[in-house]
Amino acid sequence: MPSYTKYAAAALAVALPFCSAQTYTSCNPLNNTCSADTGLATYTFSTDFTTGNSSLANWTITDGTIEFGSDGAEFIIAERYDAPTIETDFYFFFGEVEVKMKSANGTGIVSSIVFLSDDLDEIDWEALGAYDDEIETNYFGKDNTTSYDRATYPSVTTPAEEFHTYTIIWTEEKLEWLIDGTLVRTLEYDSAVDGRNYPQTPMRVKLGIWAGGDPSESEGTIEWAGGEVDYDDVPFTMYVESVKIINYNPAETYTYTGHTGSYESIVLSNSTTNSTVSSSSSSNSSSSSSTSSSSTTSTSSNSSSTSSVAVSAASMSSVYLTPALVLALVAGLMQL
Repeated sequence: MPSYTKYAAAALAVALPFCSAQTYTSCNPLNNTCSADTGLATYTFSTDFTTGNSSLANWTITDGTIEFGSDGAEFIIAERYDAPTIETDFYFFFGEVEVKMKSANGTGIVSSIVFLSDDLDEIDWEALGAYDDEIETNYFGKDNTTSYDRATYPSVTTPAEEFHTYTIIWTEEKLEWLIDGTLVRTLEYDSAVDGRNYPQTPMRVKLGIWAGGDPSESEGTIEWAGGEVDYDDVPFTMYVESVKIINYNPAETYTYTGHTGSYESIVLSNSTTNSTVSSSSSSNSSSSSSTSSSSTTSTSSNSSSTSSVAVSAASMSSVYLTPALVLALVAGLMQL
């Protein structure tokens, strides 16, 4: 279990590297009029990183290099200042994301799964290499870092020695974190400062490793990360076997209207049809599910068909897709 010292250290860590150097925005729609974000226009997306370099289709390397082996993508710190990171080249808007990961060992080393939006809404998993029995969950709304008391540390068995599946189920009503299918945390919309700090805008998925315990970091950051990194122990390697995504609101683009940063202000565009997500269309329940059994990076077909389960993107953009409806459509498509 995390100690009070660790909570205090987290509070002192005013500018964590993954939340600054690697979590950034080129245009913040809270302050500016920004161009539309490229959306995931299909209901499902999956990547099997064990297939090698070709699996990086639909991903962008934003820092360092990525190696591949039998365990999938290898994010390696081989020397000081390494911080290999990738992100999806599309955004998704509410949905489910599963990441099968084996985190890196090593004091001060942080293995991160981060969802980030243009206005700096953020959802996190962060595995601290100094601890072999837990992982951190966290979230931020609109880059509000006035406090660092939002983290929790659920137990997980030897995360640096075996793969675990880390899942986020994200709706406009609540956020759920699951480890190997077991729910470990729930955040209700109203619990995040009446929704003002609730992550609710389209996000990319980012995967990466960094040295929170580098000597150049603040005392609070180093303590939070478990201590200073000993670079004589390199390499430190984080492995990601696969990623699966269900996008509850598939669209070609997502556009912010106004500067509120609320989910209701996001316009979804498919071909010539636009729509928004309304609060009256909230889902009543959510469930963790597998998005695809494909062994390579793939996205499901979005084209029209004579099949009874095929629906055009233009017609689907006029309704909000509940998790149950999305899963029914996916099941139908997989039977074609």
